[in-house]
Amino acid sequence: MYWLYNILIVLLSPFWLPWMWFRARKRGEQPNWKERQGMYDLPVRKDGKRVWFHAVSVGEVVAAMPILRDVRALLPDHEIVLSVTTSSGHQTAREKAEGLFDHLVYFPIDVARFQLAALQRVRPSVVAIMETELWFNFVWAARIFDARVLLVNGRISDRAFPRSRRIAFFYKALFAYVDRCLMQSAVDAERIKILGAPSPEVFGNCKFDQAVEGLDVDAASLRSSYGLKDGVPVLVVGSTRGPDEEKLVLDAIQAVGPLQVIHAPRHLERIPELAETVRARFGNVALRSKGETGSYILLDTYGELAKVYALADVVVIGGGFENLGGQNIIQPLAHGKPVLYGPHMQNFRESSEAALRVGASRVCASSSELAEAIKEVLADEGKQLAMGEAARKLIRESLGASRRYAEAIAAEANRK
Repeated sequence: MYWLYNILIVLLSPFWLPWMWFRARKRGEQPNWKERQGMYDLPVRKDGKRVWFHAVSVGEVVAAMPILRDVRALLPDHEIVLSVTTSSGHQTAREKAEGLFDHLVYFPIDVARFQLAALQRVRPSVVAIMETELWFNFVWAARIFDARVLLVNGRISDRAFPRSRRIAFFYKALFAYVDRCLMQSAVDAERIKILGAPSPEVFGNCKFDQAVEGLDVDAASLRSSYGLKDGVPVLVVGSTRGPDEEKLVLDAIQAVGPLQVIHAPRHLERIPELAETVRARFGNVALRSKGETGSYILLDTYGELAKVYALADVVVIGGGFENLGGQNIIQPLAHGKPVLYGPHMQNFRESSEAALRVGASRVCASSSELAEAIKEVLADEGKQLAMGEAARKLIRESLGASRRYAEAIAAEANRK
């Protein structure tokens, strides 16, 4: 399988290389292409006291923070090398995770010689990979350098699982180089076992732990900095993905009436087009990056959304109104906010179903349903409070996964 995989990488390079370059060019900050070839400017350390932790982008970096904090405490004599794939992930790590790692690098492109060069420089005793980011040459090279490989906070989405089953032979070969698969749920563990992982373990979702870290917010000061008015409800819209979802949400907002809106699209590249659409519908739009205030604010900065949920009377989460798999709802739940989202939440199945089950959220399939749900929640203070308390209780009962992941990483590191 190793040879077949690498032959395909070479044969398909005329397709994936331009695609990778094009995607990178769309982002404001360009990745370090030297590091993406595995050429790291790190001091050589041959005692094995390094942990390589890989998180792809913004969401994984933020979710990894409580694990990294616990690894720091459990392995004080080890260095942590944190790798990311995207420039936005790199920026988030620099700004939000300072002190939780010793070295921050871009993840190598999964070409064998790039991965071998990177592993030779890092020389970790343990490699921890967040969620689903398994690359064949990376785990193969880690085994060459005698590193223990752990998948942490692992998940297999409803959308990915049927596709993955069709190439289960590939995953079975890949999992031969993965020592432990530590999964979010029993469903994820069963799915990865079907794909070839021999003994998956269920540890829970570390995003619950990460969510409570952002609760120490001075809401009054934050509210003042956004210029929000008293007496007018605040709607926070998080992680909408693309023009179709934006239209559905904007239609609902127009149908509700007077609101103060803070809207954070999933990708900041959407800001210019979204700003024009909002301006055409509502007459004005304010950009957070410029310190502007108004009744409709676009959050075009990194790292603020988790705290902004504290200002909301009700929260709308995107990614599920179209068949896109949904987005993370745990952060607004941790703030005790009623959460509304679409029916296509398969990538966040466990948390969305749990929130529905305890009455902390509602599913809205159309703009009219969303508008009615917003009106209903805002009109009934008792409902707001009940949904908020149900959300907080759900979060409290789901804590502790990060410590379990950190303890597993430390146990593997101490085997060396």
